[in-house]
Amino acid sequence: MSNELSCKGSPTSSASVRASLVTDESHFSLASLNSSVSQDEFFRCRDHSDLVLKRMQDYLQSEKLCDVVLIAGVDGRRIPAHRLVLSASSAYFSAMFTGQLRESQQEEITLQEVSGDALNSLIQYCYTGAIEIREDTVETLLATACLLQLSTIVGACCNFLARQLHPSNCLGFSLFAEQQGCTALLKLATAYTCQHFQQVWKNQEFFMLDAAQLANLLRSDDLNVPNEQEVFHALMAWIQYDAEGRKRHIPELLALIKLPLLQPSFIVDHVEALCGGANECQQLVMEAFKWHLIPGRRSLISTSRTRPRKSTMGRLLAVGGMDGHKGAISIESYDPRLDKWTLLKNMPTRRLQFGVAVLEDKLIIVGGRDGLKTLNTVDSFDLNTMCWSTLVPPMGTPRHGLGVAFLEGPLYAVGGHDGWSYLNTVERWDPSARTWSYVAPMSAMRSTAGVAVLGGRLYVIGGRDGSVCHRTVECYDPHTNKWTLRAPMNQRRGCVGVGVLNGFLYALGGHDCPPSNPAVCRTDTVERYDPTTDTWTLIASLSVGRDAIGVSVLGDWLVALGGYDGIQYLKIVEQYDAETNEWTPIAPVNYNRAGACVVAIPNSFANPASTTGGVALPSTSANPSSPNNNAIASSSSSSTVNVPVANNSTTGWRGSTSASNYYYRRHFRICDYYV
Repeated sequence: MSNELSCKGSPTSSASVRASLVTDESHFSLASLNSSVSQDEFFRCRDHSDLVLKRMQDYLQSEKLCDVVLIAGVDGRRIPAHRLVLSASSAYFSAMFTGQLRESQQEEITLQEVSGDALNSLIQYCYTGAIEIREDTVETLLATACLLQLSTIVGACCNFLARQLHPSNCLGFSLFAEQQGCTALLKLATAYTCQHFQQVWKNQEFFMLDAAQLANLLRSDDLNVPNEQEVFHALMAWIQYDAEGRKRHIPELLALIKLPLLQPSFIVDHVEALCGGANECQQLVMEAFKWHLIPGRRSLISTSRTRPRKSTMGRLLAVGGMDGHKGAISIESYDPRLDKWTLLKNMPTRRLQFGVAVLEDKLIIVGGRDGLKTLNTVDSFDLNTMCWSTLVPPMGTPRHGLGVAFLEGPLYAVGGHDGWSYLNTVERWDPSARTWSYVAPMSAMRSTAGVAVLGGRLYVIGGRDGSVCHRTVECYDPHTNKWTLRAPMNQRRGCVGVGVLNGFLYALGGHDCPPSNPAVCRTDTVERYDPTTDTWTLIASLSVGRDAIGVSVLGDWLVALGGYDGIQYLKIVEQYDAETNEWTPIAPVNYNRAGACVVAIPNSFANPASTTGGVALPSTSANPSSPNNNAIASSSSSSTVNVPVANNSTTGWRGSTSASNYYYRRHFRICDYYV
């Protein structure tokens, strides 16, 4: 019986089995299947699909049941196949054979500009699911797979080519991918070209680009260069490769170089010599000189040439803040080219509501509190060695919720709370003498105010004194040691974020009354202050109403980080484009942060890969003529900004940036919650 019921039995034996089931009473009858003891069973053959495909492959090899012949247009090779298998494997063939196209009725179909070897390999793949990709065949395979819409093969070929990318061939890969409509490979090759541009422009492929292709490359703000001089040198090399034939393209290509970001001496020595008497070029040079000679009018001549490339912007650091627990101790680094935040370092101890400023190659951490104790200490973090140290002497007054900023050399510590009362006092630290001294006090007591430097003056904006939130603004002149009132904001703002961009002050978010008040409102509004007219103007609002926003400037954008919306501490990060008056989201930080200190530093510092194993781009120097020399950083609750003055060194900026930190803690008494 067991032999008769074998699955591999012949048709004759199967018939005898069926007969025996009916006639032989010694065997079970069909009626017994309906008995109460029988059980239904669902059977699945795990190898069924493989067995069917293997049988179809056998039919292909023996050319049995084939119902179509594909003819390669390049060499005329004829390949028999089965429409059903091709349609099931390829969207191209599915549309061809199941639609109303004339090919659906043809027995022979010619595929123009297709290689016989590539076509045969892909047909075999449709039957076997396997294919060999070699360096000498990958391009023809990819081109044919794109035509036949075999997405898995397209992906495999792109991955293969991506592993072969090199500065000497990436431009060729980009052109090939564009011709084939292979967006995945085009994206990979373009990113590789931008990342390795300093090596790419020294290879033969670069000099073979036509003017339109070069223009498309120079137009990208993703070029990984230390400064704009590198891009200019690349353009010069391309022109000199065929000076007579390419000099007519100079005006259109020079317009893609960010001339205002070059040093004036470089423009005189190199750019003017290239321009000759061309009127279009002279206008570009004049624009660059105006940018340098009249900083106050930069907002009027802002163009794509005044916006730095991402690699020359530097990086952002987000330091501390409240994360919903006991306060964050981490420092995160943001790379604008990768749009990614990476852990840089942890602070040695938990420290809250402090101020941060950047002086050359060091972060200066001022005041704050550890738990309930208000601090007057000053710590330093070396961006080169990644080491912490304590500076002496400490401030004369312990302060948390303060604002800090460098102004013409000295560091100012403004207002705050000493653990008992709100402060209107201001201290100044002389880095050369390493001493603290008091300067003229503000007219009002302020904690969690915004502090910024603009036009050689120190501005203090908003904040609160324990009973009300301020909308007043005070301005300090270091030469007269006097404070003067400026036009107030349109609304009260405690825990306000402040930044400076292109000669304007910006006040972001905040709350309108002490948080102990049930009617407290956290606003999404943003105001801009024009120092020439002494007026505030409302601009585009943030996506979410919040206070304790970390603010800084990166390149030509104002960045707003984290905050508190009354319910949760936030990870969101937005950037503001003054030209379009729009906020757009960028990558969120990895940790919730309200009141983080946010500062900008040159790319020559804070390479996360050296300390955390994170992914980082090659280190590049700061752009020696950053257009944003009005401000680089700001803060959250006590926002501060300084004016960085760049030099040609890659070891640091002579100027400095600053920010301050605001901290929320649920476990504190409400009177201590927002001091």
